[in-house]
Amino acid sequence: MTFVEALERAPREADHIEIGKQVEGVDRVLTEGALDFLVRLERRFGTRRMELLAARRARQVRFDAGELPDFLPETKSIRDGVWEVDPIPAVLQDRRAEITGPVDRKMMINALNSGARMFMADFEDASSPTFANMIDGQVNMQDYARGNLDYTDPKSGKSYALGEETAVMIVRPRGWHMQEAHLLVDGQPMSASLFDFGLHIFHNGAKLHAAGLGPFYYLPKMESHLEARLWDDVFEFAQETLGIPVGSIKATVLIETLPAAFEMDEILYELRRHIAGLNCGRWDYIFSYIKTLRKNPAYVLPDRAQVGMDRAFLNAYSLLLIKTCHNRRAHAMGGMAAQIPVKNDEAANAAAFDKVRADKLREVRAGHDGTWVAHPALVPVAMDVFNEHMPACNQVRSQRTFPPIRRDDLLRPHTGQVTEAGVRTNISVGIEYTAAWLNGRGAVPIHNLMEDAATAEISRSQIWQWLHHTAQVVAQNGEARSFSREWFTEILGEELAKIREAIGEEAYEQGRYGLAADIFTETATGEDLPDFLTTPAYEALRKLA
Repeated sequence: MTFVEALERAPREADHIEIGKQVEGVDRVLTEGALDFLVRLERRFGTRRMELLAARRARQVRFDAGELPDFLPETKSIRDGVWEVDPIPAVLQDRRAEITGPVDRKMMINALNSGARMFMADFEDASSPTFANMIDGQVNMQDYARGNLDYTDPKSGKSYALGEETAVMIVRPRGWHMQEAHLLVDGQPMSASLFDFGLHIFHNGAKLHAAGLGPFYYLPKMESHLEARLWDDVFEFAQETLGIPVGSIKATVLIETLPAAFEMDEILYELRRHIAGLNCGRWDYIFSYIKTLRKNPAYVLPDRAQVGMDRAFLNAYSLLLIKTCHNRRAHAMGGMAAQIPVKNDEAANAAAFDKVRADKLREVRAGHDGTWVAHPALVPVAMDVFNEHMPACNQVRSQRTFPPIRRDDLLRPHTGQVTEAGVRTNISVGIEYTAAWLNGRGAVPIHNLMEDAATAEISRSQIWQWLHHTAQVVAQNGEARSFSREWFTEILGEELAKIREAIGEEAYEQGRYGLAADIFTETATGEDLPDFLTTPAYEALRKLA
């Protein structure tokens, strides 16, 4: 049955579907059954999703007025209670090194063959959500579940195939705040989370369950345990509808928003039938810290390079995550080191590897059960550190003693300087990443770091925070100077000129740097800080497609 025939013959449940664009692979992905399942998901859970997003906005209004995040008094019994999450399957017990990346076919194969224990295939921050990318990613997921994932490069003729031993696949759908504008249900764009998850589990869930390989998910950007409850209800409905035993799904939740850090016990509790652990999504967490406390001058952060995991609010959050997870017999996963190999510079490459090694050593000594890397060459670095310091498959039953971690610990800002170099880095990285995103690439190497949407969000939210609070910036001549919109505009022009000179006029125009600069400026310098850079960028992406 063709795609058009599927639409014409779709059952009554799917009468009000509209598809915005025909792309390669869509016939295979948006089948009659899949469309029906997506519509059922959206109609059943879409209103709750919108209510929860409204609750986010209402809470942010209170934060903007001076209220501070805190542990919830109404859920104290859950935090104080004696309970554990359901048993975690054997295939997920050893997660000492995980690699992450987009759902691009060749990159998926390389990641699965990297030697990592797990591969997080990312429909979210590491992927630009063009409809073609999202559909292609689902095609690749189908081929993986059926043992058909291979690739031949049309330019070089080089072939790629999965080895005998591969990483276990964990899929990250897009966050609750995102929509899939190319699939309208009853005239409205459906949830991107439900779109990504629904297509994956509909086509692959039963096969992965039968093989003992899933279905496994990473859940991003939640801000409350009520959002976790929604995911749990979605999981239950999907499993019952598709004939998979309830509890087969195992999810790992990224704690990458400041409000969620105060509800870790509650999130584990809501998902206790379906959860494997929590993860320190450090880059989005820094962004969320800035966004949540944006109006409060007591929480202005210094340059991103000075905001490390070894101190202040980040260290407290990491330790609380480990303590909470192990108390509930769940895995406490470490975060991403953004460094990547540096070509043609042996000293810089050695320094990058040393930074990754130090970061992973900190994590394993603190008690994390595994960690993330962004490049296959760094898998052995992470693996060696965890092999040396974690002889068992995890540290869930370790007997570490943690200091009390209170609200003020989770809010304590890093001290340091705001520098002109930091301003310039944020502007250049933010624009270069946004331009790449508008051209369909979601994971981009910039200045020897692997940047994704989270680091672009840090870049523009720091600019907003420094402007809003008139931060004192240490200029290149060593003198302190008040940050202003005029100075931002001056630096922006200089950084754009550097990019234009480096790549040439034609590449600059084709690369959409001007549009990227407009979007970055709009989201970094307005009166209010938009919730996400990717929201206006997605509207631009749709018009460009």
